[in-house]
Amino acid sequence: MIKWIILVGYLLIMVGIGFYCSKKTKNVSDFVLGGRSIGPWFSAFAFGTSYFSAVVFIGYAGQFGWKYGISATWIGLGNALIGSLLAWMVLGRRTRTMTKHLDCKTMPEFFEKRYDSRTLKIAASLIVFIFLIPYTASVYNGLSRLFESSLGIPYIYCIIIMAVFTAIYVIAGGFHATALNDFIQGMIMLAGIIAVVISVVNAKGGFSEAMQNLGTIADDSGNTGTLNSVFGPYPADLLGVVILTSLGTWGLPQMIQKFYSISDDKAIKRGTVISTIFALIVSGGCYFLGGFGRLFATTDAADTSKTLINVVNGKLEYDAIVPAMLESALPEILIALVVVLVLSASMSTLSSLVLTSSSTLTLDLIKPAMKKGMDEKKQVLIMRIFIAVFLLISVIMAANKNAYITTLMSISWGALSGSFLAPFMLGLFSKKITPAAVWACFGFAVIFTLGHTALFCMGWFPEIAKAANSLPIPITVTSPLNAGAFCMLFSLVICYVVSLFTKVKDEKKVENAFSCYSK
Repeated sequence: MIKWIILVGYLLIMVGIGFYCSKKTKNVSDFVLGGRSIGPWFSAFAFGTSYFSAVVFIGYAGQFGWKYGISATWIGLGNALIGSLLAWMVLGRRTRTMTKHLDCKTMPEFFEKRYDSRTLKIAASLIVFIFLIPYTASVYNGLSRLFESSLGIPYIYCIIIMAVFTAIYVIAGGFHATALNDFIQGMIMLAGIIAVVISVVNAKGGFSEAMQNLGTIADDSGNTGTLNSVFGPYPADLLGVVILTSLGTWGLPQMIQKFYSISDDKAIKRGTVISTIFALIVSGGCYFLGGFGRLFATTDAADTSKTLINVVNGKLEYDAIVPAMLESALPEILIALVVVLVLSASMSTLSSLVLTSSSTLTLDLIKPAMKKGMDEKKQVLIMRIFIAVFLLISVIMAANKNAYITTLMSISWGALSGSFLAPFMLGLFSKKITPAAVWACFGFAVIFTLGHTALFCMGWFPEIAKAANSLPIPITVTSPLNAGAFCMLFSLVICYVVSLFTKVKDEKKVENAFSCYSK
């Protein structure tokens, strides 16, 4: 009853905020960017809550905590220092300045105006729409597993309920509603993760005893003493995860567009500090928590002293680890807090994803195709319709409960950041980056991601995996995670090299784009 009262009360507050903020949404800029007037606290929390969702708390913390032990905490530190601190320092001010100067509301629109190419905008729009869908599905997947575990709601009903409530407050209030909700959700996440970590560690006798016991458990290779070590059993693979989950934010449209809306340079400086602290607590706490997963779990049904972790078709069900350990370690009131914590993180991420996707389709694909043009009201209406459509497609994809959260997210982040990170970041700093280089990044990231995903799904990697694991530094090159990290890093090389051998389309327009930095 406590869980249900807290949950229903929270959902009603979120919907109420949506309708309250609908009064502030008068035009397209208000709906998509909040009128570019968002302060540092709201901007920082919007960035952080869009970054971390049930994907991290349920999927990544469970799978990587199980595989790497306490060293999984490095992923959270990487998220804070690379994914938040450096992202704000390197991209924040220059993104806000140039996008305001060029009057860009979306990332595809930036590619059109920065590189003087309408076809680049169309291609970027399609990439955004297609590859945000698996990310959205992974968020549904993680949240629904927790709801199913703690509230007994069937998986598919969890997904539908989540989609309906997200649609209501985003459609009603747009960016203003998501920003205000993100702030409230962020405060819940901070309080919740601290309380949960303390409770879980204390449930195993405190930090020292938990660490000592963790060291006695064998890792996936059968070795002991690695799960409580600084760099864990597989440091090379761990590095790949850090790169994917940290550097990936630099090329994700739903993250980068948070810099479009921030009010001024002072807000960026304060937002940098707030966002970094937020990431350090939330992400660091999630992966630290996941590192103790093996202390709570067993795959042996005869062992009634621990929570049973499901094994499906001979494979461990990673996405069930964190819900199971929380159910085992936490009192009823804290489980209710966790439900709201994960719901907060997930709803904020979902709202950001659907708003990004719908605005991109409307402003970058539909509006240019309309010969008679579209007024502001019609643009906002179409965006609201696409929000509903996007959520429906994501629900259908998320209905496949067997898809790992980490796999879905890796596909999404690999394609999006592999396509956008290099041409966006380098395009803010260098006048020499060419449209041909942007096309090369788009083509490589999409083809590589789709090809790797197809081979991975068809199971064509066993021999490659055996060869890779025999190397002096074992690294699973067949993993979607490492594939995504490689895609991001190699796109930087491609963008730079192709630009050396191709020409800028119109030097005067490039000079105009960069003139904003001299003002």
